[in-house]
Amino acid sequence: MDFLFLFLCYLALMPIGVVMICICSKTRSLKGLVWGGAQLFSCIIPECLQRAIQRLLHYFLHTRNHAFIILHLILQGMVYTEYTWEIFGYCRELEFSLYYLLLPYLLLFVNLCFFALTYVTNPGTVTKANELLLLQVYEFDEVMFLKNTRCPTCDLRKPARSKHCSVCNRCVHRFDHHCVWVNNCIGAWNTGYFLIYLSTLTAAAASVTAVSAAFLVQLAILSDLYLETYIDDLGHPQVVDITFLVQYLFLTFPRIVFMLGFVLILSFLLGGYLCFALYLAITNRTTNEWYRGDQAQCQHYLRPAGPLSPKHRVCRNIYSHGVWGNLGEIFLPAAHYEKNK
Repeated sequence: MDFLFLFLCYLALMPIGVVMICICSKTRSLKGLVWGGAQLFSCIIPECLQRAIQRLLHYFLHTRNHAFIILHLILQGMVYTEYTWEIFGYCRELEFSLYYLLLPYLLLFVNLCFFALTYVTNPGTVTKANELLLLQVYEFDEVMFLKNTRCPTCDLRKPARSKHCSVCNRCVHRFDHHCVWVNNCIGAWNTGYFLIYLSTLTAAAASVTAVSAAFLVQLAILSDLYLETYIDDLGHPQVVDITFLVQYLFLTFPRIVFMLGFVLILSFLLGGYLCFALYLAITNRTTNEWYRGDQAQCQHYLRPAGPLSPKHRVCRNIYSHGVWGNLGEIFLPAAHYEKNK
């Protein structure tokens, strides 16, 4: 039971750590914490090993490579192999609905299609040929996006809401972020594909979680395990409780329980990120703009709605056109660009 307890603690720390990083990422406290950790790290680890780790981190996080795509496909393959090898067969014996069991495969197929589209689609690279057109699409706010600004690397005028990606070495229009999992930037032309990819990935993880949990619950009910008794370490008979039941299932089906814990946490993490991405979509903001334009400096991204005093002024997003207009701009970018020609 000690191993199971430690495993559950580890799974609980994963979402807590991600949430804390998201909360602190826009504050100076995290930068100080990271700096202190780096200093401590440099005192403990030999210098040669530090350089090797830095080179590896630079390769994986700051160069365009397929490492995370391979990891992505391996993890997906491992989950679906276990699902097909054990869960699907057991659930068929327990007479689960075939449609219910095939849903994860349907979601996987759709997910891989939009994964490929997100990967191969040009996110909106700013070039000499489309520079003048893209300059007319969005209004410059003259604070975060300054008119007549040139990219020092590309030597092109930067359209509003664009950013130079150091990983891809190009300016991307309506830059959101660089996603290592698809090895591409997320920009004006593939944000819609990315949102569908993220939605289907979340749904696939949730469906595998639901089927796996339903199988284990059904197994416990049919075998009447919860009605049994066992002898504890002191020799006293005890009624089977949740702790004993989980331990029994873990020892009987270790791969299924381990996979269930993984996809359960993955579902929560992906679901949280999906909600954040949808919030940005319906408010017509990008991850880059959200990170740079926090509440303390809302006037740097948001234009005053009226001639009120700076202390009490109400701010509005100058790029928002209502929920449906914002979603149309993301999922039908060609129509939006034609309108702004």
